[in-house]
Amino acid sequence: MATVLSVSGSPSASSRTGRLLRHLDQRLAAQGHRVIPLDVRTIPAEALLGADFRHPAIVEATELFARADGVVVGTPVYKASYSGVLKALLDLLPQYALTGKTVLPLATGGTTAHVLAIDYALRPVLNSMGAAHIVQGWFTLDKDITAHDDGTVTVAPAAAEALTQVVDQFSVALGHTPYLAAAS
Repeated sequence: MATVLSVSGSPSASSRTGRLLRHLDQRLAAQGHRVIPLDVRTIPAEALLGADFRHPAIVEATELFARADGVVVGTPVYKASYSGVLKALLDLLPQYALTGKTVLPLATGGTTAHVLAIDYALRPVLNSMGAAHIVQGWFTLDKDITAHDDGTVTVAPAAAEALTQVVDQFSVALGHTPYLAAAS
């Protein structure tokens, strides 16, 4: 069983990105992983924007990254890049905060014009932070994620199948064979 830190880089409490991550967290937990959710938007803005490395919320986030075996990083795409709140957090983590970790990058956005944001914006930063292995990421269109009033989501079948594959590849990379792959 691996410890997975699931980081939502969305600034919105009702974002599809955050809801999609919590949906995927359930699959990882069902595969036996201990999943710890982290919504960057809950970290006080003064700590993020003021680069307060000693703020208790930044210290706690840094410790969560240190304890994780794997990290799922999800972000909405704005202006062909990952979110500013995610950037602010990554800037405050130690340079090699991802050393030895397996990382799954995920992104959501309104158009396929942003599909390369994972490879050209997010992946280089994750790599520079020492990630041992960055598995294939996935970009999901906003229109393929339906958010329900109870906080759950429904993912369009083709997108759901692709997400299942990348999450299962991530699980395998963590050293765990996903036993739910055929059941979903």
